[in-house]
Amino acid sequence: MILFIFGFFVSAFPQSNNQLVIGASQLNEYLPILNNKRVAVVANQTSLVDNTHLIDTLLSSGVSIIKVYAPEHGFRGKADAGASITDERDPKTNLPVLSLYGKNKKPKSADLDSIDLMIFDIQDVGARFYTYISTLHYVMEACAENNIPLLVLDRPNPNGHYVDGPLLDTAYASFVGMHPIPIVHGLTIGEYAQMINGEYWLNDSIQCDLQVQQMQNYTHKYVYDLPAKPSPNLPNAKSISLYPSLCLFEGTAISVGRGTNKQFQIIGSPELDSCSFTFSPISGVGATYPKHENVLCCGWDFSDTDFKNEINLSYLIETFEQYNAKGLTFFNSFFDKLAGSNKLRVMIEAGWSSAEIKETWQLDLEAFKQKRKNYLIYSE
Repeated sequence: MILFIFGFFVSAFPQSNNQLVIGASQLNEYLPILNNKRVAVVANQTSLVDNTHLIDTLLSSGVSIIKVYAPEHGFRGKADAGASITDERDPKTNLPVLSLYGKNKKPKSADLDSIDLMIFDIQDVGARFYTYISTLHYVMEACAENNIPLLVLDRPNPNGHYVDGPLLDTAYASFVGMHPIPIVHGLTIGEYAQMINGEYWLNDSIQCDLQVQQMQNYTHKYVYDLPAKPSPNLPNAKSISLYPSLCLFEGTAISVGRGTNKQFQIIGSPELDSCSFTFSPISGVGATYPKHENVLCCGWDFSDTDFKNEINLSYLIETFEQYNAKGLTFFNSFFDKLAGSNKLRVMIEAGWSSAEIKETWQLDLEAFKQKRKNYLIYSE
């Protein structure tokens, strides 16, 4: 049975009617842990307790927050993908906000001298190349190296009901893929933290002193409508659902709708002939200088489409074939990082079908699913 749970109904107190209660909302459970502690928080615009930011909630509860760390897109979540994020002060609280994107992806030891405990509370979307899990890795590593306990406030994975895609070859590890997992890993942020620890993925196989504030009444079958955009170009549930498949186009000549109001719901290019939809990307907030800016693109609109809980390769293959027939360059150097190796690109260039490509994933996927079971907190 699939239950439809909406984030803005989540209460700050446990419920008795099987309503989902996220980790951050269980203040009675974790506030005692923060008592008399100097706390740092890794947060962004998704770090909400009901409609109030976690930082404001903790401050009003008397928690001593020393500093805030912000991931890609910044503390308020408005910066472009890949845009430089600088240190600043939050104008509302005057707290120092230190960037964990760009030059400094990992908290510096010198910045942790005054910290007794770290909190991580960021909404993930369940895809390997979504960089918040890479930020989680570096935060865990810094905490482990500096003997600082980490409290992860768990949140639902909106793509947590399935597992699919090729596993990453660690020879291709980068900030858009650090660990040998498939594109869709099917873990909450708390479960993923447990896997990082349990698989000894941190530097020198160290482990973090980790505690996960679990959710109540959550299973991996819950469909969760996020109360805040996780990043500027994932504006709604449909974009989040399509993201694991469409993000691969970021490594090609094809636009994924940045610079439109249907980001990660449409694809297109001026060079495509066979299509059912046209659009012209324009520069704006969250999409400065988008691909094919101000040029009419031919493509497809997937905003009313369901990819059936799997990675869809058919449009990737079709658009490649159109480019290849014209002798045009389709893939760029980013594609192999997103795919996790060069294998997917090589198979597409060799003319393999979607079914043939997916068959090569299956043994690795089954092995990962067995490993994943060791770290599940919630039922499937």
